[in-house]
Amino acid sequence: MKVIYCEIEGLLELNPSVFGDERGYFYESYNLELFQELGIKEKFVQDNQSLSNKGVLRGLHFQAPPHQQGKLVRVIQGSALDIAVDIRKGSPTYGKWHMVELNAEKKNLFWIPPGFAHGFLTLENKTIFSYKCSGYYNKESEGGLMWNDTDLNIKWPETEPVLSEKDKYYLPFKQFISPF
Repeated sequence: MKVIYCEIEGLLELNPSVFGDERGYFYESYNLELFQELGIKEKFVQDNQSLSNKGVLRGLHFQAPPHQQGKLVRVIQGSALDIAVDIRKGSPTYGKWHMVELNAEKKNLFWIPPGFAHGFLTLENKTIFSYKCSGYYNKESEGGLMWNDTDLNIKWPETEPVLSEKDKYYLPFKQFISPF
């Protein structure tokens, strides 16, 4: 597996070794020992999957302590731009973001540890997005940031994405008080 260490500490893009022939392909999407060697010590307790058409933006979400979540994300079908925003108080990259294009053809994964807001924009119809989470979902602990906040200045290619009602009304970063 090829590992790309991102500019923001803790974020990793993982590109698995894919073995293919006339029958199709095989690859390991998760291996406990390998991930622990990479510093991913979290125990995964919940898997989530979503289906979205092109132009759907989900995020920027997080789970506050004590119900924080690390996420190992990938696209099973289609493609998406995945974003992680550092919301760890005291971090030298607080308020900075990193973007990775995930797609089914490349089969890459993105590790986002606790302390980040996370979101993605689908680039194709019928994109299937998979999340491996290190904590259980807790409604009272959910939070988010405004997806198009001018202070974050995320370079989304879509200016009018399809959003859920809750994603339309998160606070701007200037008003955000991080629980991390």
